[in-house]
Amino acid sequence: MDGLQALTMSGGHETLPPKVIESLRRELRGHLLLSGDQGYELARQVWNGMVDHRPALIAQCVAVSDVVACVNFARERQLLISVRGGGHNYAGKAVCHGGLVIDLSLMKGIQVKPEQRTVRAQAGLRLGEFDLETQKFGLATTLGVNTDTGIAGLTLGGGYGWLAGKYGLACDNLLSAEVVTADGCVVHCNADRHEDLFWGLRGAGANFGVVTTFEYRLHALTNVLGGIILHPLQADILSFFDEFSRSAADELTTTGVVLSGPNGKPAFASIACYCGALDEGERALRPLRTVAKPLLDSIQPRSYLEMQSLLDATWPPGRHYYNKAHNISRLSDGAVETILKYSATLPTVLTNIALQQLHGAASRIPFHETAFPHRYDHYDVLVHPATDNPPDTDKMVRWARECWKALEPFAERAVYVNALEDALEEGEARVREAYGPNYEKLVSLKSKYDPQNMFRQNSNIRPKSKSIESVANLSRSEA
Repeated sequence: MDGLQALTMSGGHETLPPKVIESLRRELRGHLLLSGDQGYELARQVWNGMVDHRPALIAQCVAVSDVVACVNFARERQLLISVRGGGHNYAGKAVCHGGLVIDLSLMKGIQVKPEQRTVRAQAGLRLGEFDLETQKFGLATTLGVNTDTGIAGLTLGGGYGWLAGKYGLACDNLLSAEVVTADGCVVHCNADRHEDLFWGLRGAGANFGVVTTFEYRLHALTNVLGGIILHPLQADILSFFDEFSRSAADELTTTGVVLSGPNGKPAFASIACYCGALDEGERALRPLRTVAKPLLDSIQPRSYLEMQSLLDATWPPGRHYYNKAHNISRLSDGAVETILKYSATLPTVLTNIALQQLHGAASRIPFHETAFPHRYDHYDVLVHPATDNPPDTDKMVRWARECWKALEPFAERAVYVNALEDALEEGEARVREAYGPNYEKLVSLKSKYDPQNMFRQNSNIRPKSKSIESVANLSRSEA
């Protein structure tokens, strides 16, 4: 073996001699995988079956020291890196092609402190694993709507979820974080310690380092009132859903989904979760349940774990997915007409258009308090085709881009960063829209903590300069 070719940050290649690779392998407590090694093919797979990236090296980290070793190894050789938590990302940003993957998926430690209602959780955990542990104590926090999603990427981008109306986003419930920065230092940050970094992690965190541990605030919750109501797709149903959702109490969070119904015709699913008193939830949901005769009504009291897994079958791993997104404040007549037009030509039976609500507590936090900027009532609109038949890919991508473009006149100049999956096509302007009025402050923060832009496999914020001082002096005592 003459050496391994690895991609660099500049787009060139670095030859890694066997002795250099062996040196890294010996330094890790976890495993280092190369193409041809047992486990490599499985380790490079991500949730989206459309992604087929082949990294040069995959470091399966089991300790913070492994992450530090990988960051130092990559920085010294200017290697392209990506960071994998759950790998539940449409564009497959967790696994870089030709570079080094810092894989955190084996780091699944979790410690609940029920008296303090807090939890410390490592970055390799998925939502289902996290919820299973916190629910042993009757506690929960806002974390997505699919149990296969990783807690890390979700939280670092903001983190919508069924509890956001009552308790805020996932990032709003983050109390502290342990981060490996670009210079290989381990930094512990919270609202009082390295508070600038803590601010940036809550909405733009993938840009600033490798977060290895999260500490969250928890809330007492075991049961909710929730489920799905399915109606034939009609303009008045869409308009009613919009009016109903925008007047919802904090305890009620909704998602609307255009999809193919059981008869093959377009249908609209209103998915609701009420996290307050059962009798109040019954009253709150009555208008939605009685507006028209449904094809299905599965609203019922259920455990929070059941609510969290309700949509798992809709988004299984390995399926081919594509996504385009907008923030839309309300469903105007034009938006409704556009949704109806494109729902008539869904490219596959697995395609949907989803409207995930943000309101309540999540919308009342001032935009400048966290890096996540979109603090107003809106829907994260996901134009979301999917298929189990790879030859469908071209037509579903084409349909999604056309539908997304047609919805643009009715959208905000804003997008949820975790839904921004087509930045190469959309350009830097969309990245700026993801970070909104916080963008310039984030550029300064990036320049301080990652001046060489090592952490770039994300909705990337480019630093001002590559000659900014290291953060080592800020965290030397913690390294």
